[in-house]
Amino acid sequence: MIATQAKLVYQLNKYYNERCQARKAAIAKTIREVCKVVSDVLKEVEVQEPRFISSLSEIDARYEGMEVIAPNEFEVVLYLNQMGVFNFVDDGSLPGCAVLKLSDGRKRSMSLWVEFITASGYLSARKIRSRFQTLVAQAVDKCSYRDVVKMVADTSEVKLRIRERYVVQITPAFKCTGIWPRSAAQWPMPHIPWPGPNRVAEVKAEGFNLLSKECYSLTGKQSSAESDAWVLQFAEAENRLLMSGCRKKCLSILKTLRDRHLELPGQPLNNYHMKTLLLYECEKHPRETDWDESCLGDRLNGILLQLISCLQCRRCPHYFLPNLDLFQGKPHSALETAAKQTWRLAREILTNAKSLDKL
Repeated sequence: MIATQAKLVYQLNKYYNERCQARKAAIAKTIREVCKVVSDVLKEVEVQEPRFISSLSEIDARYEGMEVIAPNEFEVVLYLNQMGVFNFVDDGSLPGCAVLKLSDGRKRSMSLWVEFITASGYLSARKIRSRFQTLVAQAVDKCSYRDVVKMVADTSEVKLRIRERYVVQITPAFKCTGIWPRSAAQWPMPHIPWPGPNRVAEVKAEGFNLLSKECYSLTGKQSSAESDAWVLQFAEAENRLLMSGCRKKCLSILKTLRDRHLELPGQPLNNYHMKTLLLYECEKHPRETDWDESCLGDRLNGILLQLISCLQCRRCPHYFLPNLDLFQGKPHSALETAAKQTWRLAREILTNAKSLDKL
């Protein structure tokens, strides 16, 4: 048994060094290419409207502020400033979302975003996005890369198609530090020893982001509060939780397997699902020794089996917001196909570690 385990870990490390590192290098090259274009567009936006300041920065040849959704799909979070005159309202009525309401007694005119505040005192995510979309469209026409970049039509979100190969979504956002959403109050579970009080304090201090984007849990609902709602996002908190042991290596392998074998019609699975299930696996195996390199095979198998279970139940709860289902709106037939394909993949890895050479 131990020999089989060691063989699997050896093959997984080989897979990581060959396939995962090649994927990372290719994505890094793409990021350099698309960031030049996006930075140019955002510079033009800033000239027209100084409230939208680019938060994309190059540090040691790495770009900060760009999230990889898939090898040809990216998201840039553009942080807005001065949220202070608003109260953060998160009463659970809009799963995965919150609203920003003018603090009692604060005058609308005290806000930098005065013209995006509704009659009921909400800061409208949709209105800000709509204004930003207009600015980006104008910037695309003026920027030096206008021959290779165009706006994606038929969406209220700001998406650029670059060289017909890549899509970059630019999302206006507020950074919320020092507060923690009520809808995530059940985290961490009192009976689970991971991640421990110090790390929990760090994560909660790190806070979360509020994004102006379409929220799939609200699709079809049209009340004004919903269209003004901001989407909760916990990217920094999640990354902080995955820092030690073989967690990041495990995530890298999962993403590579997804990109190569689970990119299916109807888009049932994305890399965020992989990250979410990895976080749940950390709770199931709370000891740091469970995340030693020698356990990599066990952890990967556990996550793939959990993924199959979620796909069959057609439900994948968000790690911090369990009322939010990450499979909501996905076609059932696509989830079924993904379950079968994941099962084939898991069985192959489990029964024959050498199969990773071909995966």
